[in-house]
Amino acid sequence: MTIDVPTSRSHRSLPQLRPVSFIGADGQPSDVPTDGLRIPSDRTLLGLYQKMVQVRRFEAQVTHLTRQGRLATYPSAAGQEAIEVGATTALAPGDWLFPTYRDTASLLTRGIPVTEILSAFRGDWHCGFDPNEYHTSPAATPLATQTLHATGYAMAAKLKGEDACTLTFLGDGASSEGDTHEAFNFASVWQTPTVFVLANNQYAISTPLREQSNATMLADRAAGYGMPGLRVDGNDIAAVFAAVAAALERARNGEGPTLIECLTYRMESHTNSDDPTKYRDAEEVEHWKQFDPIDRLEKHLRTAGVLDDATAAEITASAEELATSVREAMNTEAKVDPSELFAYVYANPRANLIAQQDKLEAELAAAGRS
Repeated sequence: MTIDVPTSRSHRSLPQLRPVSFIGADGQPSDVPTDGLRIPSDRTLLGLYQKMVQVRRFEAQVTHLTRQGRLATYPSAAGQEAIEVGATTALAPGDWLFPTYRDTASLLTRGIPVTEILSAFRGDWHCGFDPNEYHTSPAATPLATQTLHATGYAMAAKLKGEDACTLTFLGDGASSEGDTHEAFNFASVWQTPTVFVLANNQYAISTPLREQSNATMLADRAAGYGMPGLRVDGNDIAAVFAAVAAALERARNGEGPTLIECLTYRMESHTNSDDPTKYRDAEEVEHWKQFDPIDRLEKHLRTAGVLDDATAAEITASAEELATSVREAMNTEAKVDPSELFAYVYANPRANLIAQQDKLEAELAAAGRS
C-alpha cells in the first residue's frame, strides 16, 4: 500500500534559528538574514521611538501609582515596548486588536485614553473603554482566551467580506495552553486573517521557558499547523514592525494566519505582588539590559542624523506630559453606580437577586444616594 503525501499549503519551511533583526544592540546594522523583510524608513522609526519613550514613562508612572496603593495591581511591560508599539502601530484603523493583561502599552498606542485604560486596574468593574470605538477587545486576564476571540472575529470578518485583520498578543506561557492550539489550528484550517504575536519574555510568571517547552523555538509550532512562522528580535522594533506589517499584508491578501515569535525579556516583576528574585538572579536582568529596545533605536537614529538633542528633549517632554495626565486621571474619583451590579446579570432576574437589589436601593436611598 502506498500513501500519497499531500502537497498543500500545510508544508511550511521552519523559521530561521537566529531571530530576524535589522538593528543590533549597538545601534548598528545587524548581519542577521532578514527573511525578505524590509527595514522601515527612518521617519517611521523616529515615530516608533517617540511612542516607545512615552510608553516607558507611562509604565514607570503606573508602577509608582500601584506601589502607592492607587491601583490594585499592574503587570508591567517594561522592556517589551518594541513588541507592543511595533505590532500595534502596524495595524490599520479597521483591524481589531485582542490584547492580554500585560498589553496596556498596546492600548495606549491604539489611542485609548489613560483613564479608560486604567479603569479596571484601580478596581472599577467595567472594561473601561468601548471596544467598538477603538476596535480593541477588553484585555484578557485568563491565559490564551483572546487567541480564540481573535480567530473567531477574523473568521466572521472573512465570511462577511470585511477588510479587517485581527492581531492578538500571547506570552510563552500562554502558548502552552489548549486554547492557543485550538486557535492556531482553526485559523490555519480556515485561513483566517489573524496574526499571532508571541512575546517570548522567557518566563511564565516564575516558570522559565526551558521548563515549559522542549521546542528549539516556539515559532516552530507554526509549521505543525500549516501556517508561516517567524522568529524576530523582539527588542528591535524595526524587525517587529516589518514582520507584523508583512503578516498583515498576507492576511489581507487571503493568505491566512502567521505566527511571529518575538524574543524579549520581562524586566520588571510579573505583577507588583510578585518577587522575581526568588526565581531569577540579578546578573540575568543586567545581561538583558544591554539589549534595551529604546537605547538601540536611539543609537541608530542618532547615527542616521534623524535624532538630535533638541528632538530628544521634545520627545522626553511629551512623555512627561503623558505621565502628568496619568497622575491627574488617577486623582479623579471614579463615578460608580452600585445598582449596576444587577443590571447585566440575567435577562430575567431571579427572585433572590431582585430581593438583594431592593435591599441595596433602600440602603442607598437611606444614605441619600438614590
